[in-house]
Amino acid sequence: MALLFLRKLFLPKQSNEQYSPVRSKTPLMREVSRDRAIGMTENGTLSYASSQSDECEPRSRINPRIISDATIGLSDGLTVPFALTAGLSALGDTNVVIYGGFAELIAGGISMGLGGYLGAKSEAEGYQASLIETRAIVANDREKACSMVRSTFDNYDFEASALDSITNSLLASPNDMVDFIMKFHHQLAEADYAPSKAYMSGLTISLGYICGGLVALLPYLFFSTIQRGFAASVVLMAIALFAFGWIKTWLVGECDRWVCCKNGLQMLVLGGVAAGAAMGCVKAIE
Repeated sequence: MALLFLRKLFLPKQSNEQYSPVRSKTPLMREVSRDRAIGMTENGTLSYASSQSDECEPRSRINPRIISDATIGLSDGLTVPFALTAGLSALGDTNVVIYGGFAELIAGGISMGLGGYLGAKSEAEGYQASLIETRAIVANDREKACSMVRSTFDNYDFEASALDSITNSLLASPNDMVDFIMKFHHQLAEADYAPSKAYMSGLTISLGYICGGLVALLPYLFFSTIQRGFAASVVLMAIALFAFGWIKTWLVGECDRWVCCKNGLQMLVLGGVAAGAAMGCVKAIE
């Protein structure tokens, strides 16, 4: 005990905090310390250390358009083939369920893929039309082009002199003005309407539909009775809907597990309602 007392008396507790050129009680330090700590390295430069937990580390995010296309394809693939196989299971013949399910899966995948491709292609054509129109305005009607630039900042309290400076700078370079009007006035980015996006959109929707449909169809291949196949199909579809809702939320950058779980349950409920409605229509027709 005496040794511990002497140690505390003559060897005060060492702090693990790094040197900070700003006092901790200043407003600046209070603002910065919420997210990171400021320190001084050996060579005299400032270093920043994050104080947040490493639970959610930064990662490369997937294009939201790809996630949207995958959601369209997978949600349809999990509901439509499931409703069809559930309706066909009432016939009591496993072969009819399998053959009819695979036929619908291939036809639906091709149809959904073509729809996604044509939709994305139409968007790309609309972008090209807007680009041609904007180039014509910049080349032939500078007053209208300047008005479009100024109207972009209507929601911001810029002084007239600042707007004039921006407009004059853009007038000096017509290509920059065209690019500015397309991105900020029309809110159309060239990268979002590249020709290759149409192929990627169609392929993503088609693969999502086929993968979702296989989840509902595969149980009928491994169970001898239709009743067991149908029960397994229901369970797998519920798991797949919840997992997909969770994963797509995580992929867009959300790290809160409760939010991911909530979106997974939302996907499960919406997909279950759609599948139940489609299956109910099939049963009603029978």
